[in-house]
Amino acid sequence: MRYIPIGPPPGFLPKLQQAYRNAFNRVNERYDSTLVHGIDQQVLDESEPFYDDEEGFRLELPDDPYGRLTDVVVEEERFETVLEEYVAAVETELERVFGD
Repeated sequence: MRYIPIGPPPGFLPKLQQAYRNAFNRVNERYDSTLVHGIDQQVLDESEPFYDDEEGFRLELPDDPYGRLTDVVVEEERFETVLEEYVAAVETELERVFGD
C-alpha cells in the first residue's frame, strides 16, 4: 500500500477548502458548534489529507487530538465521537470534490 500526499495542482486549494467547508457545515448542523469549531481550528487545521489508490482519501491527524482541544469542555468520549464523524465527513467530501 502506498500513500501519496495530495499535490498542489492548479485549482487544488479552492477544492480542498470546499471539501473542508462542506464537511464542517454538515457536522456543525448535528453537534455543538463550539465543539465543532474547536475541532476544526485546533485539530483538523494540523491534519494532512492523503490519497491511496486502494482506499481513497484519508486524513492523518496530529498526535493527541483531544489534548490539543483548549477552551472547550467536553468528555473525551463525546470528543472522539464528533471527531470520528467529522473526519469521515471530510474524507467523503474529498472523494466527492476531487473525484470528478
